[in-house]
Amino acid sequence: MDTIKKIFKIGYGPSSSHTMGPSKAANEFGFKNPNANSFRVTLYGSLASTGKGHLTDVAIENTLAPKPVEIIWKPEVSLPFHPNALLFEALDTNNSVLNSWTIYSVGGGDLKEENEVEKVDSIYPLSKMASIMPWCYDNGKTFWEYVELHENSDFWDYLMEVWRIMQNAVRNGLENEGTLPGGLNLQRKAPSFYVKAKGYKASLKSRSLVYAYALAVAEENAGGGKVVTAPTCGSAGVLPAVLYHLSTSYEFSDKKILRALATAGLIANLIKTNASISGAQVGCQGEIGSACSMAAAAANQLFGGTLAQVEYAAEMGLEHHLGLTCDPVCGLVQIPCIERNAFAAARALDANIYSMLTDGRHHVSFDRVVNVLRQTGHDIPSLYRETALGGLASISE
Repeated sequence: MDTIKKIFKIGYGPSSSHTMGPSKAANEFGFKNPNANSFRVTLYGSLASTGKGHLTDVAIENTLAPKPVEIIWKPEVSLPFHPNALLFEALDTNNSVLNSWTIYSVGGGDLKEENEVEKVDSIYPLSKMASIMPWCYDNGKTFWEYVELHENSDFWDYLMEVWRIMQNAVRNGLENEGTLPGGLNLQRKAPSFYVKAKGYKASLKSRSLVYAYALAVAEENAGGGKVVTAPTCGSAGVLPAVLYHLSTSYEFSDKKILRALATAGLIANLIKTNASISGAQVGCQGEIGSACSMAAAAANQLFGGTLAQVEYAAEMGLEHHLGLTCDPVCGLVQIPCIERNAFAAARALDANIYSMLTDGRHHVSFDRVVNVLRQTGHDIPSLYRETALGGLASISE
């Protein structure tokens, strides 16, 4: 498995696969073709279907500016390697092609070529929970200590920056008001949720604050604000909401929060390695399900859960999102994506409590659920995997 730093990417929303990935690809292609007079970029499949709503064209044009860019949309063409495909072409003054490059945005802001030998810095010798847990038991280590053992020396500094950006996203989202861009005229709800939550008592206040924090980050993401993929942009509100709530309400130190982030990153890394975190590949179960699993594990660790209880919380967070489709209305990361962040954050805390009430023993393992995620994602028809053709997305027609 690769470094957890690649799980937590810092950038601008609204989508890691549709905004961050294409922007990164445009930057690489532009750097390699400095003599181009202009560029032509063809978007295929899922990128073309929901690219407008995800600001894919804007991200590419802004990256390649000031040179002109022609965007060609081909939603009806899906290349076999991956649904998120781009063809970059560098053009001379006569519009003749100087160079071309087909690249795939495979989720989480990562890029991959079809025949590329994947360059993974396998810094983690173990890539299954069934192997990591026994190692931790045998060596008297926690999950975050397993992470610390294999990451570079600057890892904790990087996580501190991740935590800072997450907190800023929550705070900015609580302050910003108005309508989100994209044409749905969706009003930001986080500020009003936060004000109302402060007037409630005990458990209702706690749950409402978690909603407000998740909405705040998800709305910042939908508005193109700066967020951290956790593990994607579309699910970026879940983990920050849970950690921000526990940090402010239970006064957990930054050191403990960073350790919880490390465990959350390990959970996401296992899902990414053995299944997928790409909505275009496996549906929203790979995004919001993974985020809920990460947050559940992080919360459980903060409250003193055993290895078995942390694993159980992570398993429940993912299991109860199996089969969830990715069907954004009008291709925007707004409906149902923003609400899903709020509900997943609350569900993560429920998974934590449920696990803490047990001894951690259960029948369905985390690894088994990850395998089911992969298979379910393969079986889900493509119109339910971030193509904006079926499910809730069909109401836009």
